[in-house]
Amino acid sequence: MPDFLLLALGAGLGVALVAGPLGCFAVWRRMAYFGDTMAHSALLGVTLGLLLDINLNAAVAFGCLLLALALVALQRSRQLATDTLLGILSHSTLALGLVAISLVSPGRVNLLGYLFGDILATTAADVITIWLVGALVLGVLAWLWRPLLAITVHEDLARVEGVRVSAVRTALMLLMALVIAIAMKVVGVLLITALLIIPAAAARRLSHTPEQMAITASAIGALAVTGGLAASFYWDWPAGPAIVLGATGAFVLSLLKPSRF
Repeated sequence: MPDFLLLALGAGLGVALVAGPLGCFAVWRRMAYFGDTMAHSALLGVTLGLLLDINLNAAVAFGCLLLALALVALQRSRQLATDTLLGILSHSTLALGLVAISLVSPGRVNLLGYLFGDILATTAADVITIWLVGALVLGVLAWLWRPLLAITVHEDLARVEGVRVSAVRTALMLLMALVIAIAMKVVGVLLITALLIIPAAAARRLSHTPEQMAITASAIGALAVTGGLAASFYWDWPAGPAIVLGATGAFVLSLLKPSRF
């Protein structure tokens, strides 16, 4: 197997492992549009990295985290409904990012790679970064698992039980922002939410408990990555979309079973 394919597989499996549990919370809390907003804002991070001449992955992560905090602040003001706010920011940040990149660095950035992923160009440093960030996110997620479940079931009840709802919700958004920043390398800006949502949606129909759903979602994501890379290698499909199609195939198969959870 070529070295570049092994690196791509390592990166994809790292993203799938951490995207599974976070995708479950995105499904439970109906946060799919939040993922789109974070993903679209990543292009602004790319522009920031080009302007400051810093590592683009770090710049993307910083941009996603900054927008996540801005969303938290705007939600607290309650001037607009959350879905309306996300809709405005999602498309505005994507358009602004595309325009900014074309003005700041015309011809220097492979926009198709950012939009649809460039996993076959993954380097060893990218794989290490993905696994380190993934381990950090999974560690924080395990620590906050019970409070996150509590606010997902009923926020007011969780608040009465002493859970710091705002802090836990903010932590979840920041974790999602980090994962979206590292996943952009794998499936691209336009397909990140699919990798988060589709495996979790498929796992929901196959699981009895939240923990089982999280593990199943990671497994489905890993299978989608493996199948997508195989299709890319043997049939010359674009890798990012092929991975998403693999996850979609798993979801279609899951529809054959009745929902359990």
